[in-house]
Amino acid sequence: MNLLTEIPLSKSNNLIDYSSHLLLLGSCFSENMGAKLSYYKFQGIQNPFGILFHPLAIERIIEKSVNQELFTEEDVFNENEQWHSFDAHSSLSNSSKAQIIEDLNNAISRTSTQLKTASHIIITLGTAWVYRKTSSNKVVANCHKVPQSNFTKELLSVEEVVKSLNRVITFVQSVNPTVQFIFTVSPVRHLKDGFLENQRSKAHLIAAIHQVLNEDRVSYFPSYELMMDELRDYRFYAKDMIHPNETAIEYIWEKFVEVWLASNTSSTMKKIEKVQKGMLHKPFNENSDQHQKFLVKLNVLKSEIQTEFPHLQF
Repeated sequence: MNLLTEIPLSKSNNLIDYSSHLLLLGSCFSENMGAKLSYYKFQGIQNPFGILFHPLAIERIIEKSVNQELFTEEDVFNENEQWHSFDAHSSLSNSSKAQIIEDLNNAISRTSTQLKTASHIIITLGTAWVYRKTSSNKVVANCHKVPQSNFTKELLSVEEVVKSLNRVITFVQSVNPTVQFIFTVSPVRHLKDGFLENQRSKAHLIAAIHQVLNEDRVSYFPSYELMMDELRDYRFYAKDMIHPNETAIEYIWEKFVEVWLASNTSSTMKKIEKVQKGMLHKPFNENSDQHQKFLVKLNVLKSEIQTEFPHLQF
């Protein structure tokens, strides 16, 4: 008995393995996939500027990083006793003006380096809705709880998203012409925008991405479609009924592994998972012979992995 309609998936080209260098940017779902890749010790960084929800925010950060355009005092502001940047998530906000500028410029440096060396850039788009600061006419990445009266809300058209994605591709290829792009749309529902508005937003993102897929080394992974079609049930959502729960994240991760990870990574991933679980193990008696033998075996397995992949650290 077949209880769901499966999305046909096939292995991609330019697969990810343990020699790959990854950069993940975008919405909170990129954090979910990034956490999985980090758990299995793949090389890369994720969201140096925190979660970025819409394509213009991602474009702005990539442009600044490619051009190594540093942040200055003019790029930060104080609100509710914290310093913020309209180009970054609140996770980078700080009570010290000097510290936030330093952190933002460190993020520029890290992103610039990763853009030049990355084998794969995974970009997760969350929404096509944006907020424009009325005083500057600038689209912001995050409003930082500044009163709503200071912004106007807009829905990016398909054409505007296409232009933004093409600029992203052009910026990155100017410093890294062989990089593989993997675009995906976040399955997280932005219901604060409204139910119909969320669907319009996702539709604009999906339509736009598919217009740039004719570019060489640009691919699409159907995270949104997997959630909407294969996991069409509220039991796959967290309590807020907005975010995918652990089961859904694990399911989509397994599909990502099926499509994008090289087959020769499988045995290493199993060994790494064994080490990760072993490191979390809490013994009844830390001094027992049985636990000491367990630690010896765990260290041997770590050494075996690190001999093959010296860059891996536990």
